Amino acid sequence: MKLYTYDPAPNPRRLTLFLKLKGIEIETQQIDMMTAEQLQDRYRQINPTCTLPALVLDDGTVLTEVIGIFAYLEELYPEQPLMGSTPLERAQAISWCHRLFQSLMIAIASVLRNRGKHFHNRALPGPLDTPQIPELAERGLLQVHHILPQLDAHLAASTWLAGDNFTIADIDLLVMIDFLTWIKESIPDTCSHLQAWQQRATARTA
Repeated sequence: MKLYTYDPAPNPRRLTLFLKLKGIEIETQQIDMMTAEQLQDRYRQINPTCTLPALVLDDGTVLTEVIGIFAYLEELYPEQPLMGSTPLERAQAISWCHRLFQSLMIAIASVLRNRGKHFHNRALPGPLDTPQIPELAERGLLQVHHILPQLDAHLAASTWLAGDNFTIADIDLLVMIDFLTWIKESIPDTCSHLQAWQQRATARTA
């Protein structure tokens, strides 16, 4: 297997933490997103969607979605499970990952890509040039400020996001909380449960 990634970016970092916690070592090549290397022909031949990370399997199959890579590697390396140990735990972990991506991750990315100069005409990831829409940045901020208190309320009665055990859902949320700094946002002081969770999650992944 070979992993193409860019360590500082949020989606690659989700996988980096997963590999670290599982103790998995994979041949890795960095693709520099700051120079738009992911858009160059050499990488397009590997992953036409021009996104990172991408995991190339020994038979040539390419996995490009982090949740799919999680599932594949969890099957290969079941020790120290990070996707739950029962059908319900797995369902809850995957559901939280989907919910977080659809709400918080996309909201933060909308703010970043629709107001950042670096993303001029690159408001969406992938090969298609897309114009920035400033109103989407404002909507993203509204979503962020709405979602964080909801997460705080949930964590008032739960040690980890998807139940009693640390899972990929916690990895995803930790990465997204750090991603907030890219748009100069952070956990509000009123969200004490979310702040306490962040301390636990940071210690767990250290």
